[in-house]
Amino acid sequence: MSKWLPFLIGWRFYRARQNNGFIGFISFASTAGIALGVAVLIIVLSAMNGFEKELQNRLLGVISHGELVGVNEPIDDWMAIAETAKHIPQITGVAPFVRLQGLVQKPGGFQGIVVNGIDTDYEQQVSHIAQYMDDSAWQSLQGNDNHIVLGRSLLNKLQLKVGDTLAMYTPDANNNRLSAAKSHRFTVSGVYDLGGEIEASQAYVPLKYLSDLLQLGTGVSGVRLQVDNVFNAPRVTRDLGYAQEQYLYLNDWTRSQGHLYQDIQLVRMVMYLVLALVIAVACFNIVSTLVMAVRDKASEIAILMTMGLKRSAIMTIFVMQGGLNGLLGCSLGGAIGVVVALELSSIAKAIESLLGIQLLDSDIYFIDFLPSQLQMHDVAFVIILGLVMSLIATIYPAWKATKIAPATALAGR
Repeated sequence: MSKWLPFLIGWRFYRARQNNGFIGFISFASTAGIALGVAVLIIVLSAMNGFEKELQNRLLGVISHGELVGVNEPIDDWMAIAETAKHIPQITGVAPFVRLQGLVQKPGGFQGIVVNGIDTDYEQQVSHIAQYMDDSAWQSLQGNDNHIVLGRSLLNKLQLKVGDTLAMYTPDANNNRLSAAKSHRFTVSGVYDLGGEIEASQAYVPLKYLSDLLQLGTGVSGVRLQVDNVFNAPRVTRDLGYAQEQYLYLNDWTRSQGHLYQDIQLVRMVMYLVLALVIAVACFNIVSTLVMAVRDKASEIAILMTMGLKRSAIMTIFVMQGGLNGLLGCSLGGAIGVVVALELSSIAKAIESLLGIQLLDSDIYFIDFLPSQLQMHDVAFVIILGLVMSLIATIYPAWKATKIAPATALAGR
């Protein structure tokens, strides 16, 4: 019984403290602050996890993890590169491409566009672009016709529809005049819906048609790679490129889209620090609550000391009181954070419908919805962080309680 006595007394002091209006209010404020900080931190981390997941599954599922591009001339034997890639276990897919950049006319000016000639038999090894267009659009890229598949936002900007003709202008390498340009015509055979900058600037045509158009013969502009771990793409691309005899440009996703990943990590760190400070401020309210509780219970502490209760037990009493505040706040915040994080996408859609606004514009961002991925190790870490901060905040007031002189406290009673 003596072992559990400090906890029993601490529980009774905690309940009695709630009956004291002013102390009870400060105690409620500290609990609410901890709960709010824990909940928001869990929600923000889940949103950042969601953005990172969508970046890997959606954006990095379409763009190249790595590329080998011919410098002064096309790659004549891309199959030789594919054979070399088979000896690098991290490479899971290889596909050729032909690339052409130019301008297309839109109302009020011109729009830059990158046309990618792809071989559908190999493209699915390195890209999930087929998932973002219908079957007829994908099948139109399998032949040798002048078909082109545009992104939805680009199609809208150009005010075209499926079946229309698209004129593309490229520099004429055989003419020294700056104003000279070649005109290439394509038939819009389909649309893909991906979102972001890619949808507004990238188009797809059959590789054989574009290769014949540029008179490359059996050559290609470059080779696209897919790797098992996107963070190993720079090293793997380098290893494969250095093994080739031809001069090649070595590109990887960290050069073209790495800023998005870095932005996500930066926002995650900044929000983590800010919300951790919110939790810390709420925990400091525990200090003021316990200081007032120690003053309010000074005579009771003195009586307990005269009855033989050790100073360590006195300290345990007040550590428990502060710990209960932290435990309650972390439990409420954790429950609220988990529930909201699981339904964050639905909540965001409801807010958009209610207010008639769009939180994420697909023309700017690579997605048009607020993603969320709850990871339980994040929840556990945030709750443990809140509990540790709460316990640290109790140390000084609890230590001050052990310094009360029984004779002085009872004499002033």
